[in-house]
Amino acid sequence: MTDRPDAPAADPTADPPATDAVRQALLDTVAQLPVLPGVYRYFDAEDRILYVGKAINLRRRVSSYFQRDHDGARLGTRIGHMVSKIVRLETTVVRTEAEALLLENNLIKRLQPPYNILFRDDKSYPYLKLESHDFPRLLYYRGGLERQHRYFGPYPSVWAVKESIQLLQRLFKLRTCDEAVFRNRTRPCLLYQIHRCSGPCAKRISAEDYALDVGRATRFLDGDTQGLLDELQQQMHAASERWAFEQAAVYRDQIAALSGVLQPQAMEMTGDSRDADILAVKVQGGRACVNLAMVRGGRHLGDRAHFPSGVVDVKGDVGEADIDTQVLEAFIAQHYIDRAPPSLLITSLPLSAPLVLALSSQAGRKVVAVHQPREQRRVWLDLAIQGCALSLARLLAEEGSQQARTRALAEVLDVQMAQGADLAQLRIECFDISHTAGEATQASCVVFEGHRMQSAQYRRFNIEGITGGDDYAAMRQVLTRRYTKLAASADAQRRPDLV
Repeated sequence: MTDRPDAPAADPTADPPATDAVRQALLDTVAQLPVLPGVYRYFDAEDRILYVGKAINLRRRVSSYFQRDHDGARLGTRIGHMVSKIVRLETTVVRTEAEALLLENNLIKRLQPPYNILFRDDKSYPYLKLESHDFPRLLYYRGGLERQHRYFGPYPSVWAVKESIQLLQRLFKLRTCDEAVFRNRTRPCLLYQIHRCSGPCAKRISAEDYALDVGRATRFLDGDTQGLLDELQQQMHAASERWAFEQAAVYRDQIAALSGVLQPQAMEMTGDSRDADILAVKVQGGRACVNLAMVRGGRHLGDRAHFPSGVVDVKGDVGEADIDTQVLEAFIAQHYIDRAPPSLLITSLPLSAPLVLALSSQAGRKVVAVHQPREQRRVWLDLAIQGCALSLARLLAEEGSQQARTRALAEVLDVQMAQGADLAQLRIECFDISHTAGEATQASCVVFEGHRMQSAQYRRFNIEGITGGDDYAAMRQVLTRRYTKLAASADAQRRPDLV
């Protein structure tokens, strides 16, 4: 899947090429590799991970990186840069290609090797949570899942979760207040007055009737909308026959509200209410986008675009899938490592059989992948493909604008880059001092690199041992601390071009 290094161009002068002795040692190691499926890892002279890959045949796959007839073709390429840095390799033998794929992507996600296609999930996906309780409440949730509660999702955005909560309040009047408020109320709140809660805190509804509403809400979220409508109609008629007209009116209002919700969703509802994820990929201009749309209970909940690092706009080596398929499969493998996939994946490109098998094995149930859907699924996929193209076009436009601004800044400040370096390597560090009336002095450092602010590299320093309010002494201290440590580091690429 990701057996071809697809990384941003590295500086070939950053590390010396492997010596003949090192290369011979690598070739000797490769010659002893087994003809079995497994995972291989490459390391540089400082024992930093470079690349993680999988192979059906470890010896054949790993030896392909060190064949001399490839050197000419790879000279100056990302593969060439990576191979020139390899001084050591490790391998792990597994039983099947599917196991190799799972292990590979677990290692990629944990080690973040720079020459792999990497998808970094900075934020987890939100869920709709139904707490375990005599009167369960609905709430927005993000984090680890606990067994005692019921979760629905994941959802592509916070907005999609909150819209679902408002919808369920309108339909089934489930509570959303926290436990402290619920235990201490004696009168129902405003939500009860506007018919968005059934008032279990003030015992305006029995536990049995509330449990029925919870069951209906669960069925709605699971996609059993038609069965729920039929049940409500039967109960409305039964209540009318025993002259319980007030109860019949409650059922009538629920039917009307549910029908009103389903009517605008008619374009999205299908007879197949299975959960599904729709994935589309597009590679252009050296960047890639994977758009993930989510369908839960037959309702289209929206989409989210993901942009990997380590992608180039070229085809793969002979015998490998092209870059579009590599990106899509890399995303699927990394995305579903720590979350269960739905039973149906609709994709813009066909997936390899080992990947689908690995997903099924990890989920503990059969996962089906469809790349030529029909009817409503085709509509969903077309929407995902269109959203993918628009997101990638927007990213490329933004990056073009950012690069133009960086170029203008370098010209105005007359910043001279090292020979062979491009403006993407321009690194600027900015410092500022703050204090409260001369006390609690702190210094902050922000970093600009790769045409954008790098918030993960921001640093904050506590300043001590100076006269209160002396910003010059504080600046001297932070700069000394920052660059004394950096000067001792072997990583020259981290040193700024401008402070």
